[in-house]
Amino acid sequence: MADRSFDNLPLEWVRAFEAAARCGSFTGAAGETGLTQSAISQRIGHLERRLGTRLFVRQARSIALTVEGEAWLPHVRTALESLRESSEALFGVARDRLTISASTSVIDLWIAPRLDRLRAATGGQITFRTMVLSAETAHDDDTVRIRYGAGDWPHALKVPLYSEVMAPLAAPGLLSAGTSWHDLPRIAVSGPRPGWTDWAARTGTPTTPVPSLRFDTFSSALAAARAGQGVVLGSLPLCQADLQSGLLVQVSEDRLAHHETYWLLAAKERISRSQWGALCDSLASGPA
Repeated sequence: MADRSFDNLPLEWVRAFEAAARCGSFTGAAGETGLTQSAISQRIGHLERRLGTRLFVRQARSIALTVEGEAWLPHVRTALESLRESSEALFGVARDRLTISASTSVIDLWIAPRLDRLRAATGGQITFRTMVLSAETAHDDDTVRIRYGAGDWPHALKVPLYSEVMAPLAAPGLLSAGTSWHDLPRIAVSGPRPGWTDWAARTGTPTTPVPSLRFDTFSSALAAARAGQGVVLGSLPLCQADLQSGLLVQVSEDRLAHHETYWLLAAKERISRSQWGALCDSLASGPA
């Protein structure tokens, strides 16, 4: 009788193997697939018993592919990609709903000026969810998430929105003749971006005056700066509209480049290739 042990391999087992191999850990694969770490481990264990070979070497804090696992991985990836592409081509229809989780600052300052381009490229209904703290607080059904960081997340689809550059900004009316901007009130923002302490360390300027206003969102701090309440250390890409309109001016020639920025993130299972391309072209391609 023919050996049928390789027939009807459950697809979820194979997907768990590919995700773990790509992420380099069962924990990373769990985070990407929405499963628990134990569920990933269990599925891979079932797969190994069905195949009759070990696919991973389990170590205390990491995993490594065995020779057999490394040899099988490219075939698995090719098969899964072919399955996804053929399913999308034969049965898929353009999704008419898109959900994006992002901070208020990104929605107001980066996405809103590009809404016409985004709607034309994607079509259908777009729902925005304000994500205040981090992507961990986002809803499970969100198609796309926008996070601030270095880009080291286990998402299959990710692209930076822009390169982060910071500079001090203020309303023109706040700058009177003969007054140095260093003596003006400062506005601080809580969050992951560089602050006034980082600015002082990089430029060799004093850390004083201590900020008299502090906000937990960049968009709120920017509103205070527009109202002439002080100088804000602003993200130049996010402040394009204010700088072009003259509502704010850059008060120093110095700029602070930062290695972190906002990233557009999605799982391949939640978005089509054409829709992902339209998102990248609309949101990660320079000025509106």
